[in-house]
Amino acid sequence: MKKIINEADYNLIMSKIDGLMAKGSDKVSKRELAEIRSLAQAAQAYEQSKYSIDAPTSLIGMIEMKQFEMKIKQNELAKKLKVSDAKLSLIMNGKQRPDIDFLKAVHSELSIDAEFILEHV
Repeated sequence: MKKIINEADYNLIMSKIDGLMAKGSDKVSKRELAEIRSLAQAAQAYEQSKYSIDAPTSLIGMIEMKQFEMKIKQNELAKKLKVSDAKLSLIMNGKQRPDIDFLKAVHSELSIDAEFILEHV
């Protein structure tokens, strides 16, 4: 795997990946497929070292991150947590404190660590 050390290397690698991918999956040889995989791993390693995203430091931030990861809208999140859209909106905007049932649903439905929840309520 080639090591990417700067943005120019990264752009070159991404260009190579794009060129190989443009051929189409049915026209790529096994050697080219292995090259794509290797280049993609190098790009991913560079991205992870260069562009780190800090974990949320609030319960609302963690809920928002889970919502984003799940690619769902707020009304879908409300259904998943078994609360009304209005209640979820009030909690997310800091206008209402979450109750025990809400916190239990956040833990079980969004797989947010119970210790994190307790520390951030």
